Formats: sequence, structure tokens, C-alpha cells
Amino acid sequence: MTNTADSDTVTEESSATGPLEGIRVIDMSTVVMGPYAAQILGDLGADVIRIESPRDSARLGTTHRSPGMTPLHLNVNRNKRSVELNLKDQQQRERALELIDDADLLITNMRQSALDRLGMDYDTLARRNPALVYAHAQGFRPDSDRAELAAYDETVQAASGLIDLAQRAGDLGTPAVLPSIFADKVTALTIAYSSMAALLHQRGTGEGQRVEIPMADTMLSFTMVEHLQGHTFEPPLGPTGFPNSLNQGHRARPTKDGLVMIIPYTPQNFRDLFAAAGRPDLAEDPRVNGEFIDARRDGQDLAELIESVTPELTSAEWIEVGTKHSIPVGPVLRLEEATADPYVRDGGLLDVAEHPTEGSYRVVGIPMTFSRTPASVRRHAPRPGQDTAEVLGGTDDTTTAGE
Repeated sequence: MTNTADSDTVTEESSATGPLEGIRVIDMSTVVMGPYAAQILGDLGADVIRIESPRDSARLGTTHRSPGMTPLHLNVNRNKRSVELNLKDQQQRERALELIDDADLLITNMRQSALDRLGMDYDTLARRNPALVYAHAQGFRPDSDRAELAAYDETVQAASGLIDLAQRAGDLGTPAVLPSIFADKVTALTIAYSSMAALLHQRGTGEGQRVEIPMADTMLSFTMVEHLQGHTFEPPLGPTGFPNSLNQGHRARPTKDGLVMIIPYTPQNFRDLFAAAGRPDLAEDPRVNGEFIDARRDGQDLAELIESVTPELTSAEWIEVGTKHSIPVGPVLRLEEATADPYVRDGGLLDVAEHPTEGSYRVVGIPMTFSRTPASVRRHAPRPGQDTAEVLGGTDDTTTAGE
């Protein structure tokens, strides 16, 4: 089934393929990080076989129609076949190894010590399948003194500086975790693109390799792109933290009839905004007539000036001003409003589909498009172990999402 921009439903296509058609992935991961990465590869056409234990925590929760079919599971496990195997059982573990022998890529987020105990470390599997790309993602590097720490999104946010940034930006007395599983999802994206790079090498040379994607390392490099700032230089030329993001006035603005997110960045943005609000005098302010806005020095004062004038126009009028003058602007939507937004509806980003056992549900759309090899949603998220007999029996992958 593929997402369509002109329909509120999801269309089923048994012939839909993608740029990763012909790639076989074994998803031997849990919760969100690894499963989300594997789902992305499945959306792009890979044949993904999910090896899951009898009790995956992503299947636990109170919001469901059938046991194990939680929203979190539905949103990270589509385009997969589910095989239920207990890896602690020697016979069942051997069945898993046989599946890995025929795979192009293995994704796992088990700690290295657990993989070693199971005989599923890279060296052992590479002897069985030299072409295997082995994507391993745990919280901290396996060769570090933190290797055995149980890592969750919140602890990685803390280790990478994200919690400090949230506290500084919001002037919070108590540090706050960003309200999204940010580290899990960013690491998932990194797993996906790293694996595809290794698969490209594999296709050219026949060689597999180990790809290590530690969450903490991934998030530190992600965070420091803009927030290393003055510490980019040695010795430092200034403090850490990107001033624009840490400006405490970096927030939604009141308008005549509600709120709008309007964020002028350039001096011209500021001058156009003040002029549109009927305050040409503010457009003469020397702080908005230089080569750039000094957000560290003037950000808070300019934020207060912005908020003093935005009530002059409605939210819709400010969006018109932003469109005309290329000022970053957009509506402020609650989650429920965002899901019903015409932009989301028209883009097929939350189309309704019919799950064989769960009934009607919203499918989080595929955000990118390909002109020749379209990505697609071909299979609904599976019930626990629903494909065990098919996969272990060697049946071809011919089932579509609608069957």
C-alpha cells in the first residue's frame, strides 16, 4: 500500500517496490531505535524480517485493540514479517542464525556482552556470512567504561547536553527532558543511512562489515553541530550554545486573535516585520541595520520588541507578511490540530488504513518521494510472531498489506 496525496485512505499495491528492493534485513532489535531504522529500510523496499522475543516492551501498554498491538508498535514495525524466537533457547537461536546467514544486513541494539554470550557477535556471524553488514547500536561504545550502562533516550539526552540546552533555553529551575524520544529517533536515522552506505560497499565488493552506531556518540555529534560555538576553537573564543536557539525570547508570539511562530533572522526580516506592524521607527533601530543580528547580545531585547508589535495583526495576516517578505512564520498547532491540518491531510501524511486485526488506524506517512523507485507501505505492522511459520518454512515473501 502506498500513501496517496489525493485520498484519505491508503491504497494497496502488491507490486510496489522501492530503491532497496532485493535487500534482506534482519531486525533483531527492540523498542524504537532499531525497529524504526529497520522500518525506514522496509519503506524503501527492503524485505525486513523481525526476530522478536516473546515479550517486546514496545508491545506493552494499555492503548490497544488487541494485546501487543500498541500505537508504538504500529508506528515502528510496518513493512516487516514477525518471527518469534527465544534466543536463549539453543534450537531457536540456531533458526535465527540460519536467517542471518541469508541476510544482507543485521540490525541489533543488544549490548555487546549479551551478543557475545549468545554467540551473535560480529566475528562469529561474519565467519558464517562474510557479506553481512552488521549494524550494532547500543547506548555507549562497547569498548568504553560505560558499555554496560542500560541506556535509554533520557540518559542519552543527559549525556549529550540536550537536557542542559533545554534548561538554558527555558530558564528552567529543574532540568527537563525534551518531550520526544529524540535520541532514539536520531540514532535510528543514523543507523539507516550508515547501513545503506555499508550496503553500497557490499554491492560493489561483496564485503560485509561491522557498523557501530553508539547513541551517545551520535547525539553528541548531532547536538554540537551548532552548539559547540566558541568551543569550536582551541582555546575557546566564547561559550558553548547557539545563541539563536538559546534565546529565551525564541517562542510563539501573541497576535490579534491567537498565536503565531514568527522568527525574523536577518536584519531585513526585522525591518520588514516592524514596518508591517506600523512601526517604521523600530525599523531604524541600529541593532537591525547591521550585517547580522547579534542574538547573544540583543536577542532578548529584540524578542520583547517583536512581541510588542505582533498583536497589531491577526495570525493569518502575519502569515501573509511572512510569505511576502520571506520571514519564517507558521501557525502554532496543538498535536490534535496538527493531525487534522490540511497540509497533513493533502500530503497523505496520516492516511487511514484497515489493519486485518486492528481495524481502522492512521498510518504515519513516508516523508520522501522517489520519481522512479517509490517507497511504499506494503505490510501492516505484524501481530506477535504472525509470520514465523511462513519465514522458517521458507515461503516466498508474497503477502501484501491487504491480505
